[in-house]
Amino acid sequence: MKLLILSQYFWPENFRINDVVEGLTERGHAVTVYTGIPNYPSGRYFSGYGFLGPLRERYKAAEVRRAPLIARGGGSGVRLALNFLSHAFFATLLAPWLARGRFDAILVYEPSPMTIGIPARVLRALKRAPLLFWVQDLWPESLSATGAIKSRALLGVVDRLIKWIYRGCDRVLVQSEAFIPSVEAHGVPRSRIRYLPNSAENFYRRLEPSVQDAEARELPKGFRVMYAGNIGAAQDFPTILAAAELVKHESAIHWVVIGDGRMRSWVEEEVRRRGLQASVHLLGPRPPERMPRYFAHADVLLATLRREPIFAYTIPSKIQAYIACGKPVIAALEGEGGRNIREAGAGWVVPPENPQALADAVIAASRLARSELSSMGERGEAWFRVHFERDKLLSRLEAELREAAR
Repeated sequence: MKLLILSQYFWPENFRINDVVEGLTERGHAVTVYTGIPNYPSGRYFSGYGFLGPLRERYKAAEVRRAPLIARGGGSGVRLALNFLSHAFFATLLAPWLARGRFDAILVYEPSPMTIGIPARVLRALKRAPLLFWVQDLWPESLSATGAIKSRALLGVVDRLIKWIYRGCDRVLVQSEAFIPSVEAHGVPRSRIRYLPNSAENFYRRLEPSVQDAEARELPKGFRVMYAGNIGAAQDFPTILAAAELVKHESAIHWVVIGDGRMRSWVEEEVRRRGLQASVHLLGPRPPERMPRYFAHADVLLATLRREPIFAYTIPSKIQAYIACGKPVIAALEGEGGRNIREAGAGWVVPPENPQALADAVIAASRLARSELSSMGERGEAWFRVHFERDKLLSRLEAELREAAR
């Protein structure tokens, strides 16, 4: 098939759509990616990029076309809105020139913003190709939950935009079954909604740790609680730091944070203010391909989200990566993410925004026998193979695209 994939984010930014594109091209499909100028999560254009491009590139076997956008900067409300709207505007305006050719189907990958649906609907009309919209983040719910928009009138405008976007879709794919009621409430018949969770790249797998690993030399000695991913408001770092304070007397426990985001400077300042320099270690971002080796040297992996109804609906993509690597997980979150850890028997699930519960889980994990921790990790790995294995989910996506194309 000839496929057009829309996403505001794409390589060299680190999003799962990169692996999906690679998987589809490996299966013989001709893929064109229509995306933006890379600037996430730092808020600055990546080295070698600017407002005007380059607009044409290749990523492995895929063609890449980029529409200009205003970089997100520090992620403030106004600057973020300009980032979202500028991409939607230029991607729509330049679609006839940057997304040339005929396509059998159009796939939208939407981790937020939902405004990617505006050029998607225009392209559906131009190309007369079926449109499949893969929802990773629910709007307007997430905008309200994060405080990005507080005005009820403006949320109402966004709500009408979402309905308009969904009405133009032939299929709506959802990464969590809990998303289905919201999508239905926005006017999509249940028959056009499909559950398609995220997977993890093939390089996420169980590895045996070695003292010779370069990653081992970066890490503190002791019991390692490792967090990997975005350092943002949704990830509830105040609770993580409060829990670290509660276990500060346990000198063997170390909290290792790998990642970046707009709250990183705040976290660094809080670590100094609370006197946690000996137990909380911020390593900064690392290439995704190296993460399994870091995970191999962790004792438990940590996933956290704020207590918001919208966050209970989602399965954070780090969950799939964590359990694919056969490591036990401490999940301080509600809903679908916690349900998967609990049903897999792959670790601890504690209430979000509860530092004492998180601290208790970390202490309990640190006192557990290595064999028991290993068994938890193995159960999570088995759960991943059944529910989230990459090739299975690629085949399901491929089947949806073929059905829509017919």
